[in-house]
Amino acid sequence: MENKESFLCRSEALIGEEGMTRLNTLKVIIFGLGGVGSWCAEALVRSGVQHLTLVDSDVVDPTNINRQLPALHSSIGSPKVQVLRERFLDINPQANIIARQERFSAESAASFLLEDYDYVIDAIDSVADKLDLILSTTSYQHPTLLSSMGAARKLDPLQVRVSEFWKVDGCPLAATLRKRMRRTGRFPQKKFKCVWSPERIDTSLPKGTMMPVTATFGLTLASLVIKPQR
Repeated sequence: MENKESFLCRSEALIGEEGMTRLNTLKVIIFGLGGVGSWCAEALVRSGVQHLTLVDSDVVDPTNINRQLPALHSSIGSPKVQVLRERFLDINPQANIIARQERFSAESAASFLLEDYDYVIDAIDSVADKLDLILSTTSYQHPTLLSSMGAARKLDPLQVRVSEFWKVDGCPLAATLRKRMRRTGRFPQKKFKCVWSPERIDTSLPKGTMMPVTATFGLTLASLVIKPQR
């Protein structure tokens, strides 16, 4: 591509030609483009991922501006997927960026053809939809699922870490998901990694969120795609 040397030369210097070829050919789908998913998507595009599907049903709201990449005063009312697609094509005009202004649910799951992707990234807020995405993705052998646990009411990005889902400890969202799994008898069919924080939260506070933590969650998810952990 034109200006490839200036665009990706620093990335290739770090991970090599083979690593860049891998990123160029990966197919990634991201569900949820808020304070976590939007930063994950940006990091992937800037790192050389060229096949990216963006899924989010929401439009930009003024309350998003404190932490979400697509949220500007000029973009209020615009679909998040469209704002980000235009931005990412400005970063890499040759990228294949698919925008789907839709909600993932048990009813819509089949339409996303999850088995066609290398990575499925879960940055969904809704517990019910997150659980459906986890169960749907882990029912297939091929896609690698990476999931964001709760980032709300947290202020310390230095506590963000990566663990297998069943080893996440002290995260209310993970606890809620496991409780629903046990109640319904529906469990993931394979292991998957989560980004989470053990930071203690004050549940009496409103459910506020801050960019340093949400963005760190998103960038950590992207790093797991760029350099997979064993």
